[in-house]
Amino acid sequence: MNNERRTTPGLWPRIRLGWRIAAFLTATVALYLGLRLDGLFRRRLSKIERINLWVPRWARTFLWLFGVHVEARGPHLDAKQLYPGCDSNGVGRIFVANHRSAIDIPVVLSLFAGHAISRHDLANWPLFGSLGKQVGTLYVDRSSRRSGAEVLGEVDASLKSGEGVVMFPEGTSHLGDDVHAFRPGAFKAAERAGAQLVPWAIAYEDDDAHYYHESFTNHLLRIGTRRRLHVAVVAAEPISPDGRTAIEVRDAVQEQVQAMVHEARSLIQPSYTKAVTQAKPLADVSL
Repeated sequence: MNNERRTTPGLWPRIRLGWRIAAFLTATVALYLGLRLDGLFRRRLSKIERINLWVPRWARTFLWLFGVHVEARGPHLDAKQLYPGCDSNGVGRIFVANHRSAIDIPVVLSLFAGHAISRHDLANWPLFGSLGKQVGTLYVDRSSRRSGAEVLGEVDASLKSGEGVVMFPEGTSHLGDDVHAFRPGAFKAAERAGAQLVPWAIAYEDDDAHYYHESFTNHLLRIGTRRRLHVAVVAAEPISPDGRTAIEVRDAVQEQVQAMVHEARSLIQPSYTKAVTQAKPLADVSL
């Protein structure tokens, strides 16, 4: 990884950022209108089916406009299919991964059928806050226990309705490839709902993409002015607790995600040599 993080872009990168923002706003409005019109003319589709059709289109448009190339490996992803958000019994899945960047959100929404959990202040952003609520984004104030409890209730309801949810158990974004301690919330939610967990991992080509100890504005400015950004994602088969406690599953999944991060790193850095082995399924991970 390149550990030098740019902070002050030049003139041309700022011009690039300007047209990207203008194009993205235009595309967001157009795709939202498409979603609404789809609801009027194709009533056979449920609300979640329409969301899982149009939100990935929005996410892929963002990634294309901002020069983000995603290399994805794993079930469904190898065939360039959206990873389903529910199991064969109609129970929603929880997608869990390491968290490194604001770009994680459009990346995951382009690949997995799941609702994102986002910072509470983004709910008040013009246009994006209200649109996010309409497509199922869950907003949480991580400094408030009450807000955390409320969003876990919304997670439970989503899973019961057969809708996937994306959760980052580290609790915040970090720098580098080391996976930090997973909090138990996602795994307790899976235990309550009888839901499957889908481990996945993400790696960026350099630290410019990482959101760490800086303002959110500076983070977006640095990402938006890059010409291109290479990202790798590795996903695993869905797993079930199979009689294990939420804490046992959490520890095993964290170990699995760490192995998958190394695998993702090797996809964008072929010379990467840090004990890269294909991530083992949960059943093979020692508890």
